[in-house]
Amino acid sequence: QGDRIWPSQVLDISLQGALLGEPERFEGQHGDSFEVVIELGDGAASIRMTVTLRHYEERRLGFECQTLDLDSATHLRRLVELNLGDEAELHRELALLSET
Repeated sequence: QGDRIWPSQVLDISLQGALLGEPERFEGQHGDSFEVVIELGDGAASIRMTVTLRHYEERRLGFECQTLDLDSATHLRRLVELNLGDEAELHRELALLSET
């Protein structure tokens, strides 16, 4: 957020947003906007999304995706596809994303 960076653990990620572990000294509030950057593999690729903090409980932060660039969407789609193991489920996820 701005010039502040908080390393965190990715607990879950989807086309709708991300669930992250609360980092030390986190200062965000419900409704604040952030940029989430998830480095993939050797750091050559990443997923970048602009998000809004929607919920915070039990040291977990739930973020709703606001924007996602094309490269990030491609990487995220592939991750979701690999983890779901079901192409039909992926298409349902994509349909939900396009409705919002």
